[in-house]
Amino acid sequence: MFIRAYLRASTDEQNAERAKDTLNRFAAEHNQRIASYYIENVSGAQLERPELQRLLTDTQDNDILLVENIDRLTRLNENDWKSLKQSIEQKGLRIVSLDVPTSWQAIDSARMTNNDPIIKAVLDAINNMLIDLMAAMARKDYITRRDRQAQGIERAKEEGKYRGRQADPERHRKVHYYRHEKGLSLSEVAEATGYSRSQVCRILAKGTETG
Repeated sequence: MFIRAYLRASTDEQNAERAKDTLNRFAAEHNQRIASYYIENVSGAQLERPELQRLLTDTQDNDILLVENIDRLTRLNENDWKSLKQSIEQKGLRIVSLDVPTSWQAIDSARMTNNDPIIKAVLDAINNMLIDLMAAMARKDYITRRDRQAQGIERAKEEGKYRGRQADPERHRKVHYYRHEKGLSLSEVAEATGYSRSQVCRILAKGTETG
């Protein structure tokens, strides 16, 4: 059994690696260790995600897909969620999410061994129901926030106040400073600025004019 941690943030301005320590602590509390991390900045409402697909390709039967919250895995519509869940099940992956305690049984080998088959079947059924419920709630939250954002933008446009999303120039300058003047590695720059490694690469690729 390998534990594969999936960490996701929606935008380049968010740090997808934020939950890494939390997931490591959780695994340690269950006498387990995370074997690999899959980290990306992409919307959870998008089915095609490179790192998630890489995780599915790498996985073996009985591996664990570990996430901080179900909404890190999915904000998909119903059909896309069914498709992703089917792919996960076909690969023999088991979802463990910190916000779904019933899913923790999959990471606790001792409990799985000692469980009565009937009890385990009941727990599995409850767990699947809760994961589907959390997935539906994540989608609803996504739609609600998107609608409110659109309403806010429309109002700002009407009032002549909308300027679009603005980059943080000072933070971008720090990326260039740490990389070009201090000679830090990409990972060190990411840690120093709070960006993800992929964000650092994108900022550096834009050049100093926009940094």
